[in-house]
Amino acid sequence: MNEKTRGTLEMATAMSILGTIGWFVIVSEQPAINVVFWRCVFGAAALFAICAALGLLPGLLNLRTVVWSALGGAAIVINWFLLFASFREASISISTALYNTQPFILLGFGALFAGEKITANKLFWLALAFIGLLFIITGNDAGHDAQGTVGTSLPGIVMALGAAFFWAVAVIITKKLKGTPPHLIALVQVTVGILMLAPFADFTNLPATGFSWLSLVIIGAVHTGLIYVLMYGAVQKLPTHLQGSLTFLYPVVAILIDVIAFHHRLGTGQILGAAAILIGAAGMNLGWRVFGRKTRQAHNTKTA
Repeated sequence: MNEKTRGTLEMATAMSILGTIGWFVIVSEQPAINVVFWRCVFGAAALFAICAALGLLPGLLNLRTVVWSALGGAAIVINWFLLFASFREASISISTALYNTQPFILLGFGALFAGEKITANKLFWLALAFIGLLFIITGNDAGHDAQGTVGTSLPGIVMALGAAFFWAVAVIITKKLKGTPPHLIALVQVTVGILMLAPFADFTNLPATGFSWLSLVIIGAVHTGLIYVLMYGAVQKLPTHLQGSLTFLYPVVAILIDVIAFHHRLGTGQILGAAAILIGAAGMNLGWRVFGRKTRQAHNTKTA
């Protein structure tokens, strides 16, 4: 098996697994803050074992790495909390679509703080995603109708967009740690998450079944630990355009699981809105050009 094929399998597997996280969050039957706390606990255990096995621990942690990783960890933890909470308010499908507005928030950060130019092509994909957002906001009323159509909950929409915002903040902060192994950064981040959330986690409302505990372990060990190994292994083997293409397995799998497992159906306007956001995000990430001839490809790796 050549490097490109192996990298493709690793990235496809990582994104497909990541797309299942919403199902595990719901079936854990835990409040969002507890899910994030236990994700950090089990994720820290998995990442510590991975870092130790890869020989990343001795001598690599310094004050600068810890400080920037801690700041990024705070943003990541808030991101996870808002995203998981939005699953119950706006459904996995709607939340996942809105979460993919991340590239546009990064575009705004780049323009505001780095003086990056917003081209006509970027504006086109931004406008398309914004139209999609309007379609979702003006969709069905909150709740579900008799046919199981997913309603549009304004708090859920706000939380999903807030999750995307804090993910973008975490990306900007992580750029300060260029050259630091991502597994090590993630270990510091989830450790910070444990410290942040311990005072707020509800230890009187622990999972009542082994299946609930198993769901939390999988969210931490698989959706956090294993995903980092697969994803960053793939990044080293694949060209950026292929990485970008494969990341869209994540929302596709998430939406399919929402439909199959929870029987949630999107209304026509919501389908159009979700499609517009995902197409806009793909256009932004992959450098599709509507204006001009040259193609420039860009990619932003994302995690849930």
